[in-house]
Amino acid sequence: MSEVEETTPAGSSDDGRAVDEAAENRSLIDDVEVLIEDGKTYLEAELNFQKTRAQFVGDRAKGVALYGLLGLMFAWMALIGLTIGLIFALTPSIGGWGATGVVVAIWLVVAGVAFRAAAGRWRALLASFEPGGEP
Repeated sequence: MSEVEETTPAGSSDDGRAVDEAAENRSLIDDVEVLIEDGKTYLEAELNFQKTRAQFVGDRAKGVALYGLLGLMFAWMALIGLTIGLIFALTPSIGGWGATGVVVAIWLVVAGVAFRAAAGRWRALLASFEPGGEP
């Protein structure tokens, strides 16, 4: 007599029982360990990404600072040229000392307006840290 073996197709209920048995054999501790390992992997990847990002920004910031400083230097030179030009232009009409006094007075007024604006912004900044202060 020959025995006929019963074969079950893939994906049948026997496969389902094998998956259930594997799930039953896993413990909660194993799942937590896998979760912690995945978290560590994610943290390492995120830290590497942020480090690379910071290096990129640092490299680009050097160029920004260089060109910004260069621009400020040329603007400062232009203001010096403007000051000297104003003194030369006013000298024939009000004399050398008068022209110097007028130009210095104008620059002091401009500086005073700038300092008052800075002080107002500083007070607003400090007020924003007070309880109930608005930014």
